[in-house]
Amino acid sequence: MAQTDSRLITGEDIVFRTSKHWLAPIADSWKAVLLIVGSLLLAWLQTEQTDGLIGFGNRVLGLVETVLMLAGVLLIVYNLVAWSSARYTVTNIRVLGQEGLARKRETDSLLASISDVRTRSSFIGRLFHYGEIRIISASGDAGADTFTTVRDHETFKKHILEQKVATVVPTQSDLQPMLATTSGNGHGVPVAAEAAPAATEVLTTLAVLASLRDAETITGAEYESKKTELLARI
Repeated sequence: MAQTDSRLITGEDIVFRTSKHWLAPIADSWKAVLLIVGSLLLAWLQTEQTDGLIGFGNRVLGLVETVLMLAGVLLIVYNLVAWSSARYTVTNIRVLGQEGLARKRETDSLLASISDVRTRSSFIGRLFHYGEIRIISASGDAGADTFTTVRDHETFKKHILEQKVATVVPTQSDLQPMLATTSGNGHGVPVAAEAAPAATEVLTTLAVLASLRDAETITGAEYESKKTELLARI
């Protein structure tokens, strides 16, 4: 791909890259909207009197109004810049996340350490194709990474699962040395050739089960039980 990332290591290639949805700065700016509304309310409460105690109160309200309006506008600008700089990347080795501006956050999850990928989307999110991605590592929820308002979040999840399968299942070139040493096992079927389809089937089944769990067709406990059983077969 033409896209590059300074965090890539030798032999690492970008498979898929996405960003925050264009609705993200709108969703993140609700506090800014409240500040601006408060500023307008203070402007409405002020009178034209400039003398005495009322005049002093008007000047104080005017100052607070200016501060609230400025804070609201600056917060909206910050959210727009933070939105434009957010990037979420799937490579053939890792899942990389980058978001934030003043408090910049960069995440890095090895595909081999990812145990589950969960997605969640509201009704509006489903209409506009965005949602939340939660990447859970072998350490469980304590080590989970959550990305919100991610554009094409289901495609992002699909690429993670596909790359994870690719790291678990040996390629044909990887299997050649094994095939050469196992072709005479007495059964006429290479051992490695038998193992690869089994691993592929298990991981594909896990992806389907995760989708069923996310859709609340099965419970989380049922999913975890089946996952443990399937992984024991690899």
